Amino acid sequence: MSRRVVITGLGTISPLGNDVETTWKNIIEGKSGIGELTRRDKEQFPAKVAGEASEFDPEQYVDRKEARKMDRFSQFAIAASLMAVKDADLTITEELAPRVGVWIGSGIGGMETYEQQFKVFMEKGHRRVSPFFVPMMIPDMASGQVSIVLGAKGINSCTVTACASGANSIGDAFKAIQRGDADVMVTGGSEAPITSMALAGFSSAKALSTNPDPRSASRPFDANRDGFVMGEGAGILILESLESAQKRGAKIYAEISGYGATGDAHHITQPAPGGEGGVRAMDIALKDAGISPENVDYINAHGTSTDYNDKYETMAIKTVFGDHAKKVAISSTKSMTGHLLGAAGGIEAVFSIKAIQDNIMPPTINYETPDPECDLDYIPNEARKSEVNTVMSNSLGFGGHNVALIFKKYTN
Repeated sequence: MSRRVVITGLGTISPLGNDVETTWKNIIEGKSGIGELTRRDKEQFPAKVAGEASEFDPEQYVDRKEARKMDRFSQFAIAASLMAVKDADLTITEELAPRVGVWIGSGIGGMETYEQQFKVFMEKGHRRVSPFFVPMMIPDMASGQVSIVLGAKGINSCTVTACASGANSIGDAFKAIQRGDADVMVTGGSEAPITSMALAGFSSAKALSTNPDPRSASRPFDANRDGFVMGEGAGILILESLESAQKRGAKIYAEISGYGATGDAHHITQPAPGGEGGVRAMDIALKDAGISPENVDYINAHGTSTDYNDKYETMAIKTVFGDHAKKVAISSTKSMTGHLLGAAGGIEAVFSIKAIQDNIMPPTINYETPDPECDLDYIPNEARKSEVNTVMSNSLGFGGHNVALIFKKYTN
């Protein structure tokens, strides 16, 4: 029999705050973390706004010398992981260490490091390239660095599935505990994509919003949406076997009970027509959790504010949920955080768990003009108090990756 897995700790770095409580308070109040682009010269790009973690200081979490050997995405991951471990009141002893794993996803890894070091190479030659270049750049290094900082010696991995990376990593970590490979997993996603080449690439792909107004640029499911807004940060969970959590008397936020992951086999950037791959991921997650669609109270949608995603995700929800699709509450918190790419699934899992804990569902802000093709209940503009027992969180990524996670209220 597979083991039950619960969530005992949470940590976030986000455009809305550098801890869970600040971020969640702002989410529930419908505040936006999106502002004018400052990390790069906005005059160089069609996209003028971003969700920046502007108050983040790595030296609050890592020694200055060590921080300089890390890309920003690894710094985010360490900060959020230290928060989550503290929140879980988890002490990783020598005895426990081999049973504590780390599984943190990132979509593009150390893009900023790559750009900086390539410039050095072009201007000064290969001898001046940092010896830390490769270990700063590779996407698995967030997981590797967190493992080193925490002394976690169990399974150490990183799922790279574009914007589904964080959600896939959580699902994979969940399964590692469920099958007995670990007792505790530090998991989620981290991303620092506000770099020149990332902005240029997504702009060329016509994926980013060109709306210069920070207050309305990210508008999932709205008829006037014109692309996503880049965001940065990390969302980390402490997953633990129920037996381990009970043994040490840990507080339990919620239980993770379902994970579905599929591939579209369709197109490198566009979702399959009708969200067909998303349909199968949601179906698998519901089956894995042993529940019917009617049991889901709230869906934290992928909801990127792009034309195809919002339309096809809506169609997929209708296919999976049938008549219940009109009744289930749905929102996209990307309307407030922007799109954190590989970290999106991590931070949105945190929001899903907080919704269960506080019995409140976050809004989709900037929802003004209904789209006839997006005609479900997107919790427009104001959070909604309601009993939340079960949440589905969706994440979709370039390459045709589809992930659905199911979280539920913990009961003995």
